[in-house]
Amino acid sequence: MDHEHITVAVAGPKTTITLNRPERRNAMSHELMSQVISALTQLDEKCRIVVIAANGPAFSAGHDLSEMVDRPAEFYDDLFGVCTQMMQLIHRIPQPVIAKVQGVATAAGCQLVAACDLAIAADTSFFATPGVKIGLFCTTPLVPVSRAVGRKRALHMLLTGEPIDAARAVEWGLINRAVPAEELDAAVDELADQILQFSADTIGIGKGAFYAQAELHEDDAYEVAQPIMAGNASTEDAQEGMSAFLEKRAPTWASN
Repeated sequence: MDHEHITVAVAGPKTTITLNRPERRNAMSHELMSQVISALTQLDEKCRIVVIAANGPAFSAGHDLSEMVDRPAEFYDDLFGVCTQMMQLIHRIPQPVIAKVQGVATAAGCQLVAACDLAIAADTSFFATPGVKIGLFCTTPLVPVSRAVGRKRALHMLLTGEPIDAARAVEWGLINRAVPAEELDAAVDELADQILQFSADTIGIGKGAFYAQAELHEDDAYEVAQPIMAGNASTEDAQEGMSAFLEKRAPTWASN
């Protein structure tokens, strides 16, 4: 696929989507987000894991403000609609999505990190939702950020615009791990390889179940989770996995 603002690299079961506007600090223009959506909806059938990375010193400085001044109301509706579509698509595809973060991730860039299923960052990275400083509250970023870090911490980020460093982002649950910048590639590969050893179908079932129940009351969550797990138990890979465990051998996954 040819894209102007992203690159897509396929290496076996792993697809890496790289934001590629380094001269604009990977600002998420309407076109860039549309291209990410296109890439996520056209993943190779053999793709089992997705990494979202960025070219240059910044992961993403958020929306491209240069395209957001003196536009009609319809433009803003469309722009934030595309942004929401991209974030929701990350949760809706069956493949786990890992954010590979270097440098700054602010506003919609921070939103993208929070929306990814997993995130590993260079220990020099920092994260912020600073829209309040320019009169444009980070209302859509607050959706995944508040779910990742909790209400009080999210509101502190949102109401002050203050950045948090990578160590605090780990502590607060915004990212999974912070590593020295020179170890970032290896850390992401290690996490991807750990996931890739398991059944692709099982991972997809589990990811879908996680987001389906995440914000529900406990009783309602079990109503969602129980039939999914029951259905999972009868799949070929589950039967193979249980048999392999009992027989003390390595499983052979049909879906991989």
